[in-house]
Amino acid sequence: MTDRTAAIRKRFGELYRREASGVVSAPGRVNLIGEHTDYNDGFVLPIAIDRCTLAAFAPADGRRVNLASVQQEDAPASFDLDVDIEKGSPKWANYPKGVAAGLVAAGVELVPMDILFDSDVPIGGGLSSSASLEVSAALAMLGAAGREIDDYQLALICQKAEHEFAGTPCGIMDQAISIMARPERALLLDCRDGSSRQIPLDNPDLLVLVADTKVKHDLTDGGYAARRDQCYSAAAKLGVKMLRDADADMVSAAGDILTDKELTRARHVVSEIDRTLKAVSAMESGDYATFGELMYASHASLRDDYEVSCEELDEIVQRASQLDGVYGARMTGGGFGGCAIILASADRADDIARAITDSYTARFGHPCVIFATRAATGAVSNV
Repeated sequence: MTDRTAAIRKRFGELYRREASGVVSAPGRVNLIGEHTDYNDGFVLPIAIDRCTLAAFAPADGRRVNLASVQQEDAPASFDLDVDIEKGSPKWANYPKGVAAGLVAAGVELVPMDILFDSDVPIGGGLSSSASLEVSAALAMLGAAGREIDDYQLALICQKAEHEFAGTPCGIMDQAISIMARPERALLLDCRDGSSRQIPLDNPDLLVLVADTKVKHDLTDGGYAARRDQCYSAAAKLGVKMLRDADADMVSAAGDILTDKELTRARHVVSEIDRTLKAVSAMESGDYATFGELMYASHASLRDDYEVSCEELDEIVQRASQLDGVYGARMTGGGFGGCAIILASADRADDIARAITDSYTARFGHPCVIFATRAATGAVSNV
């Protein structure tokens, strides 16, 4: 039993006056490359990180599901199993509520229960704290009900929860990697048909550094949805089902029918899908220099064509590109703040982190928080 598991079991006992019957976990993620391609039916290449949401649970009397969070101690929530589950306040509880509604729609008979969540995934950092909450809630509810669901179907249920209860029209990547991740592997996920392939990322000389700008993003504020709509409009004008089905020549020839924004959004998506497939080939052959160059190109496209970076993310990527031991760097996640990632030599990681933090602090007056991770395991039903 880990220290965190013991701590959440202890806190569960203090809160609910009995022992938890189980503890589950679901990780956050970083996407190595393939950003804003998932809702365009493209390819993504995420890994799970070694930060996760834990959920301790136990069946309860009555007909309610009670929700509490170590991070939201003053905002508990509950819902009644005998009426339709609806979103409401507090905001954080809409994620597990949405999952519960999806499980019920899938034929799962939920049982009354108490759940306590505890997460060390930074909130608003682009590391998929919401998906880790959704997946941990799903595993706790399934565990109490004695049910199992296919991994990809469960990812779809959690994605739908985010769409309908949190108001974020996200793709499938975040929920899928939280469930399907394997240690020392990146997941090449085809977001059209759900097929996937585990890509080795087990070189002990490599680390992924995650640099949190502490600039909080909110993907429900409209910027994310606007870009998704621009992509769908561009695909319709190009006469394809999704931008996955377009190519660079098709997009560049369409300047007379696409708006300026549709053109640049489509250009990013088409080029990013191509970069992702090339990055997989580079990773499989151990060509980390090429992988790194593709990371830099991805960031430039996200900055210039998709317009989802910010000066803090750009500073981290620019400084990283000047340092020995860095293969590549880019923003990760939906953007508008959040985190950047750096693919680095393990023996240079401390020096790289220090140099980036120093330059970031000098420019912005406060440090960015940097931690190292390797490709971690996915959701676990019995911690």
